[in-house]
Amino acid sequence: MGSKSVRLGADLERDLRSAADVLGVPESELIRQAVAERCRQVLSDRLDVRLADYVGVVSRGGGRAQATGQAFRDVLNKRRSSRS
Repeated sequence: MGSKSVRLGADLERDLRSAADVLGVPESELIRQAVAERCRQVLSDRLDVRLADYVGVVSRGGGRAQATGQAFRDVLNKRRSSRS
């Protein structure tokens, strides 16, 4: 398990101590819970996460539009040759 050092102001430290006492948990556990909750909020709010079910790649095999590139080149070549 990793450890982090965090500086808290006097007011926040007092509130942390009081809240941990009310909940009957160690201050470190309250900090872990708060950080975990905030991380979930931030990460779930990301656009790529919210759109993950809707974004993807679909391959349909072409169909009628498959040869449009060649057809467009053919039209341009016909126009070019008719101008000469």
